[in-house]
Amino acid sequence: MSAPSRVLVVGGGYVGLNASLRLLQRARPGEIELTVVDPRGYMTYHPFLPEAAAGSIDARNVVVSLRRTLSDHRAGAEVVAADVVSVTHAERTARVRAADGTERDLSYDLLVMAPGSVSRTLPIPGLAEHAIGFKTVEEAVHLRNRVLAGLDLAEGATDEGVRRKALTFVFVGGGYAGIEAIAEIEDMARYALRFHRSLKPGDLRFVLVEATDRILPEVGANLGRYAVDVLRRRGIDVSLSTTMISCVDGDVVLSDGRQFAAGTIVWTAGVKAHPVLEATDLPLDDRRRLRVGADLRVEGADGVFGAGDSCAVPDLTNPGSFCAPNAQHAVRQAKVLADNLLASLRGTALGEYRHSYVGSVASLGLHQGVAQVYGLRVRGYPAWLVHRLYHLSKVPTRGRKAGVLLGWVQAALFHREAISLGAMSNPFGEFERAARS
Repeated sequence: MSAPSRVLVVGGGYVGLNASLRLLQRARPGEIELTVVDPRGYMTYHPFLPEAAAGSIDARNVVVSLRRTLSDHRAGAEVVAADVVSVTHAERTARVRAADGTERDLSYDLLVMAPGSVSRTLPIPGLAEHAIGFKTVEEAVHLRNRVLAGLDLAEGATDEGVRRKALTFVFVGGGYAGIEAIAEIEDMARYALRFHRSLKPGDLRFVLVEATDRILPEVGANLGRYAVDVLRRRGIDVSLSTTMISCVDGDVVLSDGRQFAAGTIVWTAGVKAHPVLEATDLPLDDRRRLRVGADLRVEGADGVFGAGDSCAVPDLTNPGSFCAPNAQHAVRQAKVLADNLLASLRGTALGEYRHSYVGSVASLGLHQGVAQVYGLRVRGYPAWLVHRLYHLSKVPTRGRKAGVLLGWVQAALFHREAISLGAMSNPFGEFERAARS
């Protein structure tokens, strides 16, 4: 009996987790030996980050443990909590770095590259020092803490400048992440004001900055305009065809000439391929993504498969274009990738990834949304309900589905959570104060 083929999966996101699960389900006993490398050790379901930030659902229900989920199958997988530093496919090795800084090499026979994406930032003065991203559950929880702390600060402030800055929140980027984040956070802040006697809804200032002339381009122009109207009716300043050119010390300067102080700046202006790809000997395109074929094999690299945000996957339903970097494609690509990897081991024909885009859904806060599904445009409460039901069906594991559903029931009966867990941002603060006293 031959030794099992060593399969190394780089990344534990949508592609990494779903491809690993399918490999474990469909591989024959002793056929593969699976290792998954991810620095966090869990998969994040990004569409629920806005609701976790706003307190509608518990933050733990938007993450899925890789170890627990992958160990539920007969063969199981080894999960390595580390960063991939480089890949030398010519030698079939990947160098990984653990949290303590130690490095080691992992050998493989077959490689799955699914590192995902990172925030695409610009060299804007003050951005790195004063803005926060919105791609991780840690950032979502920190954002909620920061917004609620801003309300507390404003209520006790005697200086009007301090008060205005604490109550000003800027979100840069009009895609899904930015729109859903600002809508949910504004909802939460407005609800939390009822517990701050000296603050009024008019004191809050939410500003959305978008470089193009529209938001949510995936749902179409009409629904995009409707979304702008909904946000503006709620008092959100939607600034289209506008960019942020500086935010030094929280002093925001916009391209239209406006300048004001903001206590919270959230950057959601797009993503780019993971930089680890540039530390490999694999072929990249002009956007630094892996070049893959329709069968999800990396071009010119035998034994390497790739899918997800970091890969230029041809869209066979729209010749000449590539699949959008979103969860809808990533989950489906993961299944084709796993099947093709096993087919390559068994010497059978590989299939091609082909998926007609179903549509897009976006939440605009509690009971508001927009959706375009199979060409049908829906807005308002029905779209919000479609958004929730669709993502509830897609979040991995039955336990997480139950947790999300129970969170919604609790929020509906007893209102959303509006408690700041600020100590999570500085867990040593209380002990340090005690030690100094």
